[in-house]
Amino acid sequence: MKTKAAFIGGAGQEWDVTELDLDGPREGEVLVRFVVAGLCHSDDHLRTGDMPMRYPIIGGHEGAGIVEETGAGVTRVKPDDHVACSFIPVCGKCRYCLRGKGYLCDLGAVIPKTTMLDGTFRFHRDGEDFGQFMLLGTFAQYAVVSELSLIKVDDDLPFEAVALAGCAAPAGWGSAVNAGGVRPGDTTVIYGSGGIGINAVQGAAAAGAQHVIAVDPVAYKREAALTLGATHTAPDAAAAQEIISELTGGQGADQAIVTIGIVTEEIVTAAFAAIGKGGALVVTGISPPGKNTIHVPGFDLTTQDKRILGSVFGGGNPGDDIPRMLELYRCGQLKLDELVTNRYRLEDINQGYRDMLAGRNLRGLVVHDENAVAGTA
Repeated sequence: MKTKAAFIGGAGQEWDVTELDLDGPREGEVLVRFVVAGLCHSDDHLRTGDMPMRYPIIGGHEGAGIVEETGAGVTRVKPDDHVACSFIPVCGKCRYCLRGKGYLCDLGAVIPKTTMLDGTFRFHRDGEDFGQFMLLGTFAQYAVVSELSLIKVDDDLPFEAVALAGCAAPAGWGSAVNAGGVRPGDTTVIYGSGGIGINAVQGAAAAGAQHVIAVDPVAYKREAALTLGATHTAPDAAAAQEIISELTGGQGADQAIVTIGIVTEEIVTAAFAAIGKGGALVVTGISPPGKNTIHVPGFDLTTQDKRILGSVFGGGNPGDDIPRMLELYRCGQLKLDELVTNRYRLEDINQGYRDMLAGRNLRGLVVHDENAVAGTA
């Protein structure tokens, strides 16, 4: 079949929209008609080259859609099911899955990989193979993906909320609640209030943090953070440090969560200095592979019992956390509708990323099917 998709042809290039040939699903695979796709900063790393990949590659790892067809042996979903995407496929059988750490599933090691799990491609044009970012490629109207990358959701849930529940919500919320271990009465500082950071704000507030400081240079994002759980905001790390010192009497924050799009040594250093004794520094944002970005005083690390840890998918399990995020949304405890700032046609994806980089979006969405989003399809 034919489908339109947005792809990157090489590092430094802009998104290009073209028509591609798409093979049907093989064993264990599913054909999905995507309704919406989230514009996450991780996909922009394909453009900048900060996340080395084989090109050409179809972007998009945050999305929601409808199952059109299933290949042999598929048991997790069936045609007409509504699904959320998990950017980490989860087998349920490996050592990490069996220990309740689905976010570390052995299949997640394919994140830099662009082929299907069997090492082949499903998208082609004039004899050239196109890869799929994180085995998904939600910037395509249709895609064939592994059933292990899909989570069935209730049909009455809005597609936009379903898409955000696949990445932005659990990655941010879990960075605070799971990785950071926020407890009632804590002081938590979050560096970056975009699609991931704003959900870390929500998670910290829901966990009972007494003080939640959102740090972002964009005034609009700071204002949004105040409506979603932040108690204080700061335009930069230095201003945040002053607030933390005043609020804690110089003791320091209990958690510092770094969710900026590209992690720098300067931010990590500031975040480490912001936490007090026994505090946790959670690094959720991405830095270019091979570049060392964490240099901290080892004496303070040891004698003050500080912790530094990375966080992928918020330390959660996609099969459990995505439905849980949507239940929190359904009962009003997690705001997702409020995060959608702008919607774009697939052809306008470059404008969507320009808006993201300019700080105009908490989360932008590519809408493949306006009727389905409106509930009229």
